[in-house]
Amino acid sequence: MQIKTTLFNNIVKPLVFLLLLAPTLGLIAGLWLESLGANPIEYILHSLGGWALRILLITLLLSPLRHALNWVQLIQLRRMMGLFVFYYASLHFLGYLWLEQGFDLQASYEDMLKRPFITVGILAFAMLIPMAITSTRNKMRQMGPRWKLLHMLVYPAVIFSVIHFWLLVKADITEPLIYALLATCLLIERLWRLIIKKYPRT
Repeated sequence: MQIKTTLFNNIVKPLVFLLLLAPTLGLIAGLWLESLGANPIEYILHSLGGWALRILLITLLLSPLRHALNWVQLIQLRRMMGLFVFYYASLHFLGYLWLEQGFDLQASYEDMLKRPFITVGILAFAMLIPMAITSTRNKMRQMGPRWKLLHMLVYPAVIFSVIHFWLLVKADITEPLIYALLATCLLIERLWRLIIKKYPRT
């Protein structure tokens, strides 16, 4: 057991960290090589938002994977992955404010009214903020049972994120449909486990 824990901390965690950082390095390389297409701003924003959603879904997948594989250490990746979700979502949001709106808050507000997917995306991002702020072990101890209650925001956050992406896509909805189906399965699995926990079989 100790050997497994050591291997997990020394190999798996650093490897996952590098994989989560890879999209950022890819974007930097793309900017350097000028290979992000005809509209690099749109490419950057879509890439950052897409990775935030993918990592969020993978983070939610950790719990059922832990049960399926009987691999308890997987849950230890949850905090790191959650912070990477916030990292990419923050860059996505700041990129929109800076690259698209030039930090013009009035223009951003008007854009939000004209394009509902912007509003939905901002709501999803707003739900990630308190979870990121309270992600430390110290905050977990301070908040007690309220910590788990607060971090249930992850469920509406993933729903709003999928809706944001779905409304953004104008033609081929294959990718948002896949994310929507995965999110639905993950939420149903969570609900099923809550029901079993509350009403255990006798």
